[in-house]
Amino acid sequence: MPARFADVLETFENQFPQRDYTIEIVCPEFTSVCPKTGQPDFGVLTLRYTPDRKCVELKSLKLYLQQFRNEGIFYEHVTNRIVDDLVAAIEPRWLQLVADFNARGGLTSRITVTFGG
Repeated sequence: MPARFADVLETFENQFPQRDYTIEIVCPEFTSVCPKTGQPDFGVLTLRYTPDRKCVELKSLKLYLQQFRNEGIFYEHVTNRIVDDLVAAIEPRWLQLVADFNARGGLTSRITVTFGG
């Protein structure tokens, strides 16, 4: 495993940097671990971004997200951490991540983090 989770993220050149368009990537099987209980957390991540010069390569994104399976981390922290890592890697014009976590104890949580205008 890399020293930093983000080290596995790879990018490729955007072939249409002159055009604004949106890329949407859905991860329906995201898992992490509750740092309080040690129980697994399950959720759906929906990533939307408008690329500038770079796009994220999907296999590397999958490998990056899988690293959180054993990470004890709160919903809010993991959502913001993913956004920070992706913004650093691809430098998008705009990016939004919606993390919609499954019910636990009768409560659901949806965390939305947006970067850019």
